[in-house]
Amino acid sequence: MSLQKLVALLGAALLAVACSQAPEPPVRMDYARWFHLLPDGRAVVLSPGGGADTLSAPVRRLVCMSSSYVGYLEAIGQDSTVVGVSGVQFLGNEKVAARAVEVGYDAALNYEAILRARPDLVLAYCVGATQPLYLAKLRELGIRTVVVNEHLENHPLARAEYVKLFGALTGHLSEADSVFTFVKEHYLSLVQPSVHCKVLVNIPYADEWFIPGGDNYMTRLFADAGGAILGAVPGKAESSIISLETAYVYAQEADCWLHPGWCRSKDQLRSVHPFFATFPVLDKPVWNNTLQSTPGGGNRYWESGPVHPDLILEDLVGIFSGAPGTLHYYLPVE
Repeated sequence: MSLQKLVALLGAALLAVACSQAPEPPVRMDYARWFHLLPDGRAVVLSPGGGADTLSAPVRRLVCMSSSYVGYLEAIGQDSTVVGVSGVQFLGNEKVAARAVEVGYDAALNYEAILRARPDLVLAYCVGATQPLYLAKLRELGIRTVVVNEHLENHPLARAEYVKLFGALTGHLSEADSVFTFVKEHYLSLVQPSVHCKVLVNIPYADEWFIPGGDNYMTRLFADAGGAILGAVPGKAESSIISLETAYVYAQEADCWLHPGWCRSKDQLRSVHPFFATFPVLDKPVWNNTLQSTPGGGNRYWESGPVHPDLILEDLVGIFSGAPGTLHYYLPVE
């Protein structure tokens, strides 16, 4: 065999090996933007800063810095993997609350408790652009941490799709796929074709009244149920702050009032600010998402709601149509 032919054959062989080892493209998510799955079942968690963490199953011991992570694991029957939680007293999942250790919060994180829990992984979140200092400390201690950006997703089904991430982590992706498929089909079957209800939302928090932006997760939920949040700025995901006077203008236009903070009655609402007694919307339906409040002061709306936006949507469709049926998360404020 000539040298030229040998080189050609070797080149073809090397090319075949290189092609066989080329990474396969990720599995496309239906809605989620900040994670994807690889064909071999590994999960890639993306960061707004441009980084990525690749995770493999099975992860058997998890510390969850958000109650919503417990909700995802519960939905696929894998909440037994939770060994530590930030804010365990607020959980609605009684089994996890009775078993998992409290690991503290941010600057008051209990590193000893986390070390004793021996987690394979700590799942955290970041509110701002800068990661909390405790993440660097945990990594120094040899504890793997990953920031999950589910809260950055603006579509309710994008947040629900994170059940696939938890399915991939625990080796139960098929169960997670089934959960998401059911939730997606149920959600889409409920979506209203047009807006027919104007909604005033929230009350002042620390003297500031926040209204979610037009591209916000909550605004999308309301719109899909046939409701429009008054004051939501189109094209903006972040919340805006309105004055009490502006809220009064919206209160004249609104068909109902939702999410009035801690208030469980209209008398409590009037006690928040004397001006509230003049709000015309107070004579109309007022609803709060507190049906599944927990004895410790938590709320299942934020724990199981992200993986079940279809149930939230079902509530809202009934509320906005004036014919609520069996409710999952909402209570009337009377």
